[in-house]
Amino acid sequence: MDVTEAVTRRKSIRAFQPDPVSDETIAELLTTASRAPSGGNVQPWRIYVVNGESMTRFREFLTTREPGAPSYDVYPPKLPEPYRSSRYRIGEDMYASIGVTREDKAGRFAQFAKNLDFFGAPAAVFCFLDDFMGPPQWSDLGMFLQTFMLLAQEAGLDTCAQEAWAVHEAAVTEFVGAPEGQRIFCGVAIGKADWDAPINSVQSEREPLDVFATFV
Repeated sequence: MDVTEAVTRRKSIRAFQPDPVSDETIAELLTTASRAPSGGNVQPWRIYVVNGESMTRFREFLTTREPGAPSYDVYPPKLPEPYRSSRYRIGEDMYASIGVTREDKAGRFAQFAKNLDFFGAPAAVFCFLDDFMGPPQWSDLGMFLQTFMLLAQEAGLDTCAQEAWAVHEAAVTEFVGAPEGQRIFCGVAIGKADWDAPINSVQSEREPLDVFATFV
């Protein structure tokens, strides 16, 4: 698989098969992903792996914890166009794929709640960074994440990066033992996609080149 194929095949998977993923595979992916660009070679990413027995314990642990306020704004308040339409379009497409209407609030909540089960994935990582880090280091973490997810594609695995974990920062921090001063960015579900699940048929649209690129 070349880079172009990995980029075009990668998508956010929201229904996984239960097939296990070994710690060794995840360790290899993380090690290679650490070659991602990092300004000043700071390497701000701090990663916690939940897999196998620890995944079972985490799922049980989470049932005793309530969500809190998000640790950061996932989207800017009053998101303007064209960003607002792009965001809502993918949401509507996903809910339509599973037959959940705009009026079906319970159905939408039930689907959103699957975030907290990693959509059935057998393994996951949580991405943290120190709270004194600034926007350039958040960007470094983003490049690390993309590199990790593309490497997962090459290894025959699928992923879903989940900013929804921002509302469970306290619980995740406690469970993984992250030290004081680290903050969560996201979780990443890891496994093999269940391609029989209708929600995995959804393909997000991308803006045409002339919308986001200017050749000067």
